[in-house]
Amino acid sequence: MAKFLNTSATNYFLEELIKQAKERVILISPFLKLNDRVKELLEDKNRLKIDIRIVYGKSELQPEEIQWLKSQDYIRTSFCKNLHAKCYLNEDSCIITSLNLYEFSQINNNEMGIFLSREEDGEVYKDAYEEAQRIIRVSDEVRISMEKIDEASVSNTNEVKASSKPPHEKLTTSKLATQLKLKTSELLDKLVQQGWLELKGDKHFITEAGKQNGGEFRTGPHGAYFLWPAETELK
Repeated sequence: MAKFLNTSATNYFLEELIKQAKERVILISPFLKLNDRVKELLEDKNRLKIDIRIVYGKSELQPEEIQWLKSQDYIRTSFCKNLHAKCYLNEDSCIITSLNLYEFSQINNNEMGIFLSREEDGEVYKDAYEEAQRIIRVSDEVRISMEKIDEASVSNTNEVKASSKPPHEKLTTSKLATQLKLKTSELLDKLVQQGWLELKGDKHFITEAGKQNGGEFRTGPHGAYFLWPAETELK
């Protein structure tokens, strides 16, 4: 049965939600700024290869957050425009609250929240989970758009620094998909079939074959992405 949470209870149940996750953690919060305790909990889940998805709504990440995220193989991040929701889920429970992630453990704040159990609040949990998945889908589209902008900026910078280097020699997966007249998801499937990417859970990793064929894994301010030679042809 749903539980009302005050500030201290929200902190407690959020920590337990992350600790008890066996399959996945979804954290939706406007600000991607994590305190040491949350990082410690997520690092432990990362070591256990638990799929972690973080959606945030403010595009400026601090350098320390970027470096920390780079070191976590099973944490995926994406940017969602106009995000104001604060919702935290694992495979069994959900918290909908006023608490931002960066405010975790700040018990002097006045926060409210609702705790939902998949077992006891099945319909409401299902609705919350489906909305979280919708936000993730929308955030992916925005993140892909940001990658295109980032790539253009990188190309222009490289052109100035090394004029001998072709300005558009590598494309993001989404841009290459457009060039090949495919959807991004279709191109990702083809890259997996060709052995250039490997799918673990719902996260893609570049293989040695992918690197040998010019593929690169990059991490930018708006998340991780791949670059491929513009002349890439698939079997």
